[in-house]
Amino acid sequence: MQQRVIISQDIEHDLAQAIAETENDRVFVLTDDITQECCLPKVASLFAKHNATTITIRHNDTNKTLATLADVWTALQRGGATRHSLLVNLGGGMVTDLGGFAAATFKRGINFINIPTTLLAMVDAAVGGKTGINFGGLKNEVGAFANARYVIVNTCFLDTLDTANLCSGYAEMLKHSLISNAQMWAEHVNFDILQPDLAELQRMVAASIAVKEHIVADDPHEHGIRKALNFGHTIGHALEEFSMQQPGGAVVSARLLPLARARTAPKNTLLHGYAVAFGLIGELYISARKAGFPTARLHQTARFIRENYGAVAFTCDDYPTLLNLMRHDKKNTSDTINFTLLHDIGDIRINQTATDEEIREALDFIREGY
Repeated sequence: MQQRVIISQDIEHDLAQAIAETENDRVFVLTDDITQECCLPKVASLFAKHNATTITIRHNDTNKTLATLADVWTALQRGGATRHSLLVNLGGGMVTDLGGFAAATFKRGINFINIPTTLLAMVDAAVGGKTGINFGGLKNEVGAFANARYVIVNTCFLDTLDTANLCSGYAEMLKHSLISNAQMWAEHVNFDILQPDLAELQRMVAASIAVKEHIVADDPHEHGIRKALNFGHTIGHALEEFSMQQPGGAVVSARLLPLARARTAPKNTLLHGYAVAFGLIGELYISARKAGFPTARLHQTARFIRENYGAVAFTCDDYPTLLNLMRHDKKNTSDTINFTLLHDIGDIRINQTATDEEIREALDFIREGY
């Protein structure tokens, strides 16, 4: 089933139409405790018309677990959900990932609609049909491919978002430009994400989503070119998981993060997009070393990331742990760490490998070289 992405100018009208065009005997709304407070009021009157049942889970990625998934299944069951019911996932990537997986598995699959409320979810998690939960200390270890009937994207929700979370989502947009075209990349590295024009950002979001949609349509189950969307994520996921495992945290001098940490995640863990931003630096370094990526563009991208995302703290003593986390990445074959690399912007090389020594050099470059 193909999903339809709506770039919305009128959230209530577009959501009402999507619900009307999607089979439902009962409507359920999944939020987390932050989106329930900040975002649900924007569409609450429409859900009231449908007598919708709200299911609220705790925010942040550490709650994207089997236990939380079971709580959602239980709430659906107690609410009388059937195979003909509809789940609307209103929230960031954690909500759309977990809610999509809950819908894909409850009664062997019910319809769901994603309304992403963070920039990260708009351009990444809510689009493309990937759902899942974290398991065994690893991100998105268990999940399924399942398309939402509709993904409704409206930047009206971004006025509820702090600057750090805007930056987090913007890292995925920067990735899309790197795997797409130089004009988009130049626009992204010259955009003021710290004081964004939201109308201009909505146009850029639509273009970014179009990049992902085009790739997903060509390769829905990640057998080929869809692996390009993993650029920056092999190292990025390892840094994110590492930060979640460290009692003292892994973040240092990322000047925007304290605000995000206070609101959306456990102290000292990296937001996903920040981890991806640092991962982009490392994988661009490997791309320059092994695939001929232009060093001037490497340094310009790295400079933009340093200016807007700060730095991440780890030492060479942490390299074995980070390498081990990379080896558990789902993209790997056997014990080989797989990468997507770039020869240039938009010139993609999938199914590439790097030696441990080359990865250590990339980690050095993240820490010291840009």
